[in-house]
Amino acid sequence: MNQYTLSILAFTGGIFLAAQGGLNAHLGVLLKNPLLASVVAFFISCLFALLFVLVSVKNYPTTQQLQQIPFYLWFTGGLFSVLGIGLYYYTIPKLGVATMISFGLCGQILFAVIAGHFGWLNLPTEPITVKKMIGVLAMISGIFIINWK
Repeated sequence: MNQYTLSILAFTGGIFLAAQGGLNAHLGVLLKNPLLASVVAFFISCLFALLFVLVSVKNYPTTQQLQQIPFYLWFTGGLFSVLGIGLYYYTIPKLGVATMISFGLCGQILFAVIAGHFGWLNLPTEPITVKKMIGVLAMISGIFIINWK
């Protein structure tokens, strides 16, 4: 896939994440518990993911491949998902979806730039450049301008 298509897919994914955040935060308000909304969302997500796997995956990992996966990788991503999404569902009704998503993006941008620079999480390194810093500062400035009351 080319860079343009991947960029469109990433942009679309961002729309879906903002929409699901708003929808599931509302579910949390109606259920009077954002963690319960997280359970519902993750359960339904699991069902959809299983359906997509059954329809699209042709080769499943072998037992040997599964045994080579470090233990922590089986649970840390899920833990961070629950914490991150739970915080979204908790803060969206209090801050509003635009404010919450913009501050959430700020955290994502800062972490991504630092993690990419150092190659954390076993990902490719992406050195911090002056151009990248200008972009990050512009985005963070925009986030604060968006939320300026």
